[in-house]
Amino acid sequence: MIIGNITTMSGFLFIGFSDIRELQILHAFLFLVMYLLSLAGNLIIFIITTFDQRLQSPMYYFLKHLSLLDLSFISVMVPQSVNNALTDDGYISHAQCILQVFFFTSFAWAEMAILTVMSYDRYAAICFPLHYEVIMHPCKCKWAVTAVWLSASISGILFTIATFSVTFCRTTVIHQFFCDVPQLIKLSCSNDYLRVVGVAAFMSLMAFICFTSIVLSYIHIFSTVLRIPSAGGRAKTFSTCLPHLFVVSFFVSTAIFEFLKPTSDSPTVFDLMISVFYTVIPPTLNPII
Repeated sequence: MIIGNITTMSGFLFIGFSDIRELQILHAFLFLVMYLLSLAGNLIIFIITTFDQRLQSPMYYFLKHLSLLDLSFISVMVPQSVNNALTDDGYISHAQCILQVFFFTSFAWAEMAILTVMSYDRYAAICFPLHYEVIMHPCKCKWAVTAVWLSASISGILFTIATFSVTFCRTTVIHQFFCDVPQLIKLSCSNDYLRVVGVAAFMSLMAFICFTSIVLSYIHIFSTVLRIPSAGGRAKTFSTCLPHLFVVSFFVSTAIFEFLKPTSDSPTVFDLMISVFYTVIPPTLNPII
């Protein structure tokens, strides 16, 4: 139904990686393989860290929740994208898009928050080993994880309300393989998208604070590690810290690149691949790392 220049649609249409059927099948196959790898890896870590009594320290407790987050994060987009590619139908309903935005923004923030908590755990373990059990008491760990999930829900609610308070009056074609907030904002009629900008600015500030905390934690960690006299002790410490640092660096760097680059009216395959690098690759690689 068209009223003036405002088109009321029941959903959105994704423009994926290609219109060529063979490439669509390849896209579905690769995404399905990565999803199954992520599913298997994160489930194995979640089960082992839940039931193995030797792995009940705070580090493994947070790792369990990171695996749960990775599994949830990749499940928001990939199954829908695989289905769209296999059926050659990029349609997604308005309600499904709302859910995608909510869960995507929630889990993205939760991922950043849990990585920050994990960096503090490593900082406490290495810089204050004698007080570690007091600092990272199980009750404090549970409160930290509760705060992560609660803040994630708040982030998702804020982004979802702000995004879908926008009036969509342009074509409902989304140049992505999921309901990406910047792409949705491009469909708005006027400057009513400023609410989204405000929410994004606030969450970006919070993410910057988290990233700064991680960097400061690792500065203290590395300065402490370099004072360890034995090479074996340094190697053991680095083996627990460097994988976490790599995960943080990969997730943050690709996300920053994606959100700082200008949003194009005709995104290229390169633009879509950058989205894959911060949405699909991290949950697949994290269990291996």
